[in-house]
Amino acid sequence: MSTTPGTHSLAFRVMRLCRPSIHVEPPLRLDPMDLFVGEDIFDDPIASSNLPPLISTTDSSNSSDLTFSSRFLLHHPSDSIGLSGLLVLPQAFGAIYLGETFCSYISINNSSNFEVRDVVIKAEIQTERQRILLLDTSKSAVESIRAGGRYDFIVEHDVKELGAHTLVCTALYSDGDGERKYLPQFFKFIVSNPLSVRTKVRVVKEITFLEACIENHTKSNLYMDQVEFEPSPNWSATMLKADEHLSDNSSQSRQIFKPPVLIKSGGGIHNYLYQLRMSATDSAPVKVQGSNILGKFQITWRTNLGEPGRLQTQQILGTPITSKDIELHVVEIPPVIRVNKPFSLLLKLTNQTDTEQGPFEIWLSENDSYGEKVVMINGLQIMVLPRLEAFASTDFRLNLVATKLGVQRITGITVFDKREKKTYDPLPDLEVCDLCYVAFTFGFRNTIMLDIPTWFSWIWIDIIGLVLISYAEAAFAFGEVFVNRAIS
Repeated sequence: MSTTPGTHSLAFRVMRLCRPSIHVEPPLRLDPMDLFVGEDIFDDPIASSNLPPLISTTDSSNSSDLTFSSRFLLHHPSDSIGLSGLLVLPQAFGAIYLGETFCSYISINNSSNFEVRDVVIKAEIQTERQRILLLDTSKSAVESIRAGGRYDFIVEHDVKELGAHTLVCTALYSDGDGERKYLPQFFKFIVSNPLSVRTKVRVVKEITFLEACIENHTKSNLYMDQVEFEPSPNWSATMLKADEHLSDNSSQSRQIFKPPVLIKSGGGIHNYLYQLRMSATDSAPVKVQGSNILGKFQITWRTNLGEPGRLQTQQILGTPITSKDIELHVVEIPPVIRVNKPFSLLLKLTNQTDTEQGPFEIWLSENDSYGEKVVMINGLQIMVLPRLEAFASTDFRLNLVATKLGVQRITGITVFDKREKKTYDPLPDLEVCDLCYVAFTFGFRNTIMLDIPTWFSWIWIDIIGLVLISYAEAAFAFGEVFVNRAIS
């Protein structure tokens, strides 16, 4: 704290207001025998030898040791009685952290032998970026401060900046001779960061995972009342928590009373995990291109004695979003696909621009890096779609046919803008499972039944075929579910 030298009648005194701390020391413990004997009792061998039987009748727990070495050991519940820890007011200005409320008790004293009049007092916080006015009595000046008297007031300020701060206190007054004087005084302090937030972003398919690690940099424990992630308008967020295997009663009590998360002093950490998804809006569509703002954190906490703090992080950035002008999505895939049998895919073509686009042509490109093309278009090789309005979409079906068994890829579905003469990126490859039990059954009958002319044998072979069909249906249905889950 600094003061301005000079012959001024007034002077500022500043004391920071904060909650007291607990001053814990070993309690001052008393032994009942201290009331009857003195310390010199052990100097007399005769008295010290006769003392243990006398003490054993009153206190058997400590009869073997009459010295002070075991005074800190608790042998009986009454041993804990003593002078406990006390609440101690701050003896220094202390550390001030970002997000706390700076509260100061300011007293302006008149140390002269004369009364001062018309005192105009101002108090403000000055940082590297701005000056914040806390008190101004220009419109209602203090009429007078008598000799030896004082005028007290309290100011508060929510600390929102790091670094050096200066509390500027000024007084404009008239002294005993009627001379108008100006008194400035400056009180400097440093604002530190109470915690750090480190984030990691991971993208898995269409899901974004955000991990936040909060570390405590203060010298006291922090009890986190709230760590809430506020997503940007294009995202929705869900906090992921570990399964604690709680009973129904305990889970209901946790909903009513949510205990705070403790982050210990001196480098304690706690991790939070959030799952983010792009929010789908059915109302007026808005094109978001290149935006990678995920959101920000709102963090509130309390110290050991309940002193609050609050911080808001900067915007957290994720992977840049690449939005295509024309987007092609698969809406529906047939649950069962048979070899050499036509099937259709339900697709959706979306115009994500603010202008009209099209008309379009849809085809299968000939470039197949996987070798022989197994899935081909059934019918016309090029499908023509009409023009699309701004932010509009249309559904259409593409007829295909599979020529090979097993899990196959549908590759190369391409969109071409006829007006702009522009080809868009092909649809990502799709995997489908081709079923073959129909062709297998007929082939079995036509091959095996040539030398069995009786109708009974035909029925017998049909039964075998039905059994094989049942096994094939079960096997391929399991394979279909597995493939659909893998695709999704």
